Amino acid sequence: MRRAVVTSAATAAGVVLLLSLKPHGATGPAPVISSGGTGSSGTAGPSGTGSSGTAAGASDATAGPSGSPTAPAAGGTGGTGGTGGTGGTRKVTGDAVNTRYGPVQVEVTLAGSRITAVDVVKYPTEDRRDREINSSALPLLNQEAIAAQSAGIDVVSGATFTSDGYVRSLQSALDRAGR
Repeated sequence: MRRAVVTSAATAAGVVLLLSLKPHGATGPAPVISSGGTGSSGTAGPSGTGSSGTAAGASDATAGPSGSPTAPAAGGTGGTGGTGGTGGTRKVTGDAVNTRYGPVQVEVTLAGSRITAVDVVKYPTEDRRDREINSSALPLLNQEAIAAQSAGIDVVSGATFTSDGYVRSLQSALDRAGR
């Protein structure tokens, strides 16, 4: 009988400890990682918060730097356009591409047909390692995309899945822009 009481008390204490454990995840939206071009910086909508299971036809709108919905996510058909033509500066948002660690979505700023800036508006931020990898990999990908003026860029070592999602989202944005 004593064993049952001690076991029950130990189990109850263990459950209380487990329930009081708080994860040290990121709070709030992740900042937009910008290429530093003419694009604006700020914060986007929530990133990497369990939307990696979104179906291919979902119409999940994401918030852009101004806080307003900019384009449908995965499987969407529209992008954003400033002047609409090929002569002015405009922003085009690519698809939110689901990767192993979370969605990746970019917004490209074009002056005519030239890429002037790339902002990563959605990227994995679930844990400390995701934030660590993406804080160094995404600026490199932005620089490469602007230098190459296309989505034909190399992946960043150590960030293969994020790099792949970045390239696919960038290509979808360029396709929407007619490039």
